[in-house]
Amino acid sequence: MNMPNWNAAWREKALPELAAREWDLIVVGGGISGAGILREAARRGWSCLLLEQRDFAWGTSSRSSKMVHGGLRYIAKGQFGLTRDSVRERQRLLEEAPGLVDPLSFLFPHYQGQFPGPRVFGGLLAVYDALAGKRNHLYYPLQQLRYLLPGIKEQGLAGATRFQDAVTDDARLVMRVLGEARAEGAEALNGMRVVELLREAGTVCGLVAQDSESGQRFTFRCRAVAQAAGAWADGLRQKAGPEHIRPLRGSHLMLPHWRLPVAHAISFMHAADRRPVFVFPWEGATVIGTTDLDHRESLDTDARISAEEVDYLLAACAQQFPAARVGRSDVLSSWAGVRPVVSDGDDSLAPSDEKREHMLWTEPGCVTLAGGKLTTFRLLALEVLQACSAFVGKPVEDHGQAVFRPMAEVALSALTSTQQRRLRGRHGLALPQLAELLEQIGQQPVGSLDTLWVELAQACDNELVLHLDDLLLRRTRIGLLLADGAAAELPQIRSLCQPRLGWSDARWDDEQQRYLALWQRCYSLPG
Repeated sequence: MNMPNWNAAWREKALPELAAREWDLIVVGGGISGAGILREAARRGWSCLLLEQRDFAWGTSSRSSKMVHGGLRYIAKGQFGLTRDSVRERQRLLEEAPGLVDPLSFLFPHYQGQFPGPRVFGGLLAVYDALAGKRNHLYYPLQQLRYLLPGIKEQGLAGATRFQDAVTDDARLVMRVLGEARAEGAEALNGMRVVELLREAGTVCGLVAQDSESGQRFTFRCRAVAQAAGAWADGLRQKAGPEHIRPLRGSHLMLPHWRLPVAHAISFMHAADRRPVFVFPWEGATVIGTTDLDHRESLDTDARISAEEVDYLLAACAQQFPAARVGRSDVLSSWAGVRPVVSDGDDSLAPSDEKREHMLWTEPGCVTLAGGKLTTFRLLALEVLQACSAFVGKPVEDHGQAVFRPMAEVALSALTSTQQRRLRGRHGLALPQLAELLEQIGQQPVGSLDTLWVELAQACDNELVLHLDDLLLRRTRIGLLLADGAAAELPQIRSLCQPRLGWSDARWDDEQQRYLALWQRCYSLPG
């Protein structure tokens, strides 16, 4: 299907026409939940539009722990249904989107006298594997572990248990799901802040949204609104009962891979509070995460790591890899995401003790999704659509269709098989456009990264980039993976991207200044 370039010029032209339509469904929120709802509605022939207040994946869906996990921790809490669903959806994603969702092996070290020991942990994993339909765990004694995890603290170490989960680039996952939805007739706009829901005779019949680029307000009409705004879910809904969103912050540190080279994810309990933390490889770097704290700052500004969280994560690193002596000066970047956890109490419960199950809040014409996990976004989308179906007047059945349809074969012969797999996973249906750009631009990587320069060009041309941080922190991740937010690469980025974005010199200078200030404030280290 030949579609016009999905860029800022298209957006400006299309916006009045999109506002003039009558929609079956409008989705509020451009994270993975919103993208999933849009995708499932589009495949059923619903006329549907997604509105995101900032940028696609701007909130939690670009700042998660990158795990597509089966929910091992839920077994320990007796949430077997949640684990079963998570495991099955994880397997689906691994099969449907290789190169975007990939296997990741985890090692859980066992120290003498610490819970859980190998036998208890092995019992949990036996249930985990049974739900997945395949055995995928193994115990390694200390002698073997030295080869798998060089540098790990050995005092009191008996061995470790290996199990399998998966990892992704969360922001790219959102973009790929949106691409599937748009290919089936859906539309999606970023920079559109919903300011109010319209109600007639007690029923939601549309909304008013403000364009962040022009300041203009637009009225949209629809049969149903699905709110998938994550931590912002309480903002527009009619509240009844004690349930509310409790925003919990999870922060991470990124190190150069050479500074702490790990081939597996290591999962262990932090000595300070016995919470699970991870050290894992991602995009050629090493990540340490995560924290779990009440987020008391405004949701309207980018979340950022606190000095206390930096100390906590560095302490975790020192606990497991004492000889590495990792310090603040080794950190490439940080990020902090806000989890939209549903609470029915007064928030006196410890953050890690809150349940991670989702809820639907419904009023006539509007369904609000609260909570939910990245891994199960397809199931959440179906549940939301089923709740909306009475308002729209269209049934919703689940025949288990793939989220990602098979792609046409596209020749990428100049690239290695690993590069081809990566690009197929991350760009999906847009691969033919990417292949054309490869012919023009070549296959050079950005520095030592896996990211290719052609991916920046593709994002500028066809991924609705409105600001420089959209490009460097979400469409690609080079702002996290390169020193100082990729400051040294900015001249070359400018040369490639400024003409494609249609920005004047003054606009580029403003965007660059804004981006570097944002990076310093929210993606570096505090103080």
